Amino acid sequence: MFDDLRPHLVELRKRLGLSVLSVFIAFIIAFTFHNQILSWITQPLNNALVEVGRIIESQEKATWTMKSDEVNVTKTPAVQAAEKLKDNLYEAAKAADPKLAPLLKNAADAAESLDKIITKRDVESARPNQHNFEGKITTHQVGGAFFVALKVSFFAGLLGAMPFILYQLWLFIAPGLYSNEKKMVIPFVVGGSVMFFIGVMFAYYIVTPFGFQFLITFGSFLYTPFINIEDYVGFFTKIMLGFGVAFELPVFAYFLALLGLVTDRTLIDFFKYAIVIIFVLAALLTPPDILTQLLMAAPLVILYGISILIVRMVNPEKSEDDGEDEKETESKETASEKLLPDELDKP
Repeated sequence: MFDDLRPHLVELRKRLGLSVLSVFIAFIIAFTFHNQILSWITQPLNNALVEVGRIIESQEKATWTMKSDEVNVTKTPAVQAAEKLKDNLYEAAKAADPKLAPLLKNAADAAESLDKIITKRDVESARPNQHNFEGKITTHQVGGAFFVALKVSFFAGLLGAMPFILYQLWLFIAPGLYSNEKKMVIPFVVGGSVMFFIGVMFAYYIVTPFGFQFLITFGSFLYTPFINIEDYVGFFTKIMLGFGVAFELPVFAYFLALLGLVTDRTLIDFFKYAIVIIFVLAALLTPPDILTQLLMAAPLVILYGISILIVRMVNPEKSEDDGEDEKETESKETASEKLLPDELDKP
């Protein structure tokens, strides 16, 4: 038995070795651009921090506008002196010579403006629950920046080598296929790569903005977020890879149907279990909030429905009548093949 498996194990080792080599080469290339890649990865987080800061600032201003009249501030000596100077100047302007009155009036207006400025400063300093939102991305390790560069380069290298990895996977399973099935290598590689990148882009441009903003906003009125870059990169790559693999569902369903392993009835009957599995995977691969989980589960349910349609076109479930017709056709063909040439020539 082991002798039968040995050629397959040798082939598997070869394909895995070439896949690892492709990732390593792509990793070296990506490492030279790690700053640009890291900027791309952290862009959703920076946007979320900026947007949350605007939300907090606008809400605090609205709250302060409603409650500003309720704040009682003790007049400081500077305010008292400004008010006294203002009152005295106005009184002097009334009793002064007409030529001197405008000058005293201007001086009184200036004192009144100074009084307002000092009062506003004192009121703002007494503003309750004042909060300055200054979220930052930090690192807690001595070599944190270097290890982050390695992680993002490996992630970019894996994405870049994905078409070649899918091609090696196809070469491993191709010997067990018929000649007409082997022609599907290009659709498999191209379709698998395209769906993987669509999943990554969907997660980057749709899921992460909503998810990061929700998570950062929650509790930001009490705490200032200092995001650890090492944790963030691992968190980010987990989401990207999860969505990329999830979007491969129609591609795998197509080729399983092509091999005759599944039918549309199989996927329809499995749908109720698939819903549970989809939501479990969404909970494991996304941040712990219901919004992001729904943003992953909803596309997966739609992709599952698309997979059913694809499988129905490739390998539909055959009804009993169709099966009987095929059996009759096969029996007639078999009977005709058994006829002797002499019998075929008879009228």
